[in-house]
Amino acid sequence: MKDSADDSSPQKTVSSASENHTNTPDGGVDGYDASELGLVDGGLSGWYLNDSDEIYRGIRIGSDDVLVDVGCGDGDAVMFCAKRGARVIAVDIDPDAIARLEPRLANSGAGSYAAYVSNSTPLPIDDATATLVICSEVLEHVEDPEKVLAEIFRIGKPGARYLLTVPDPLQENMQKHVAPESYFQRPNHIRIIERQQFVDMVKNAGLVVEEKAYYGFYWGMWWALFWACQVDLDNVSHPILDNWNATWRALLKSKRGIELKWQLDQFMPKSQLIVARKPSTTESP
Repeated sequence: MKDSADDSSPQKTVSSASENHTNTPDGGVDGYDASELGLVDGGLSGWYLNDSDEIYRGIRIGSDDVLVDVGCGDGDAVMFCAKRGARVIAVDIDPDAIARLEPRLANSGAGSYAAYVSNSTPLPIDDATATLVICSEVLEHVEDPEKVLAEIFRIGKPGARYLLTVPDPLQENMQKHVAPESYFQRPNHIRIIERQQFVDMVKNAGLVVEEKAYYGFYWGMWWALFWACQVDLDNVSHPILDNWNATWRALLKSKRGIELKWQLDQFMPKSQLIVARKPSTTESP
């Protein structure tokens, strides 16, 4: 369900490095090379906090959890949870992505695992299965986002938590001026979801919105520059990108770096995030 751009947002940049470094403000940015800078930036935004086992700040993963990742892509969110003993279910429309992920899951330490090729309407998952549902950078691709949201609502247990992200409209409108036409054509992005529209979509699905957050200014600018460089994603070395990485690294290490990162993330984030909850059986949405 994702184009290549989505796979490099902060929650899609987990690598083996994430198991060996602390990607929190206290961990700083020393000791990271340029290839890990996106991971560091994501950690500063609250993603993949290894020391506390939080997939996002406030949401700790353990062996009692059942994760469903709808549109799992490379499966890094699934692997983060699997390594903490959770039961995990990965879903993606791309059979190659699922084929690459299954061998990784077999040796991950997951309580159990399953991986499905599906367009998510419907999901091949029983009602009230998950304690955590992730649907990241998916809704901008699908024909009917309301149907996908209805499905992810269905598969959550009462009280389940949801991490839902879509690209932010300001950043997407910037990409219109620099990205190739294919960026806004199927199977890539076919809609821009406004901020209030995103909230309304989640509420209309029956979920309770607990938090709205914005992150990824670094990645929005990186992609705008990437299109100009005309390099392949398998080899993204280019002086323009290298200098942008150096600039962002220097900013994060500066006296006001974390504050400035937060301010820029609010101004023009790569993505908007909603943390939501499925109401309990006695609770109104």
